Amino acid sequence: MTARPARTPNPQAAVPAVSATVRGAPRPRQDRHPDENAKLAQGMWDLPVGKSEPGEPITETAVRELYEETGLTVKPESLKVAHIIHGAWGVEAPNGFLTVVFAANEWTGEPENREPRKHSQVRWVDADAIPDAFVDTTSSALRQYLNAGPEDSLNGW
Repeated sequence: MTARPARTPNPQAAVPAVSATVRGAPRPRQDRHPDENAKLAQGMWDLPVGKSEPGEPITETAVRELYEETGLTVKPESLKVAHIIHGAWGVEAPNGFLTVVFAANEWTGEPENREPRKHSQVRWVDADAIPDAFVDTTSSALRQYLNAGPEDSLNGW
């Protein structure tokens, strides 16, 4: 078991981040590059994810990150909260992080790898074939959402 690093005093208790999934179709997945360009989860699958810019609503963050990473376009009003992950600490968030996982039933475009320096591939994967090499917190959130389970999870508390 990896020891949790000591928390550093910081008025920002959690780093906001978002992740997006598309409902009613296979899910877009990204395979993280196993090199220095991937800051975390090297070689693992994950949903499109990213941090909010200062002053940016989380729905706009989800729309922006999904497009930047996959080329898929969703409207903010099409997003529904699927799950909330509250982690006690993270690679770039020693004081914790909060990830809001969104689902969308409507989108336009076909998935493409728009960040090849960060991801080796982007592809649709059926909900019943989620890869084993998947970021734990996101995988758990996705499975809970797909099985109508709890809408939030605590990690490392």
